[in-house]
Amino acid sequence: MAGLGGPRNGILSLTIRDKAVLYAAYMPFIQNGGLFIPTNKSYNLGDEVFMLLNLMDEPEKIPVAGKVVWITPRGAQGNRAAGIGVQFSGEDDSASKKIETYLAGSLDSDRPTHTM
Repeated sequence: MAGLGGPRNGILSLTIRDKAVLYAAYMPFIQNGGLFIPTNKSYNLGDEVFMLLNLMDEPEKIPVAGKVVWITPRGAQGNRAAGIGVQFSGEDDSASKKIETYLAGSLDSDRPTHTM
């Protein structure tokens, strides 16, 4: 039974093994943190999503609930990758803490990211 948000798009799985890729995907400017996830599936702002995040060489995936707060459509300007930005729910900050540990020292960089 679909809720008001329409059909659910299942669980997103994201594996990031490289700090530069993690830097480009992380959205520290969002409350609770967030990640850009490349996808061609269509989502709406506010859609709730569930991710299994596999970071670097961690043996276990981190389950993360969140909602869509950013959409980069296919064919966007500047050859940006199509995808969605997912804001982490505030219930569990383990994903953002792990990401910020991996990115320590590079969060203030001026390098471009997928979103800002």
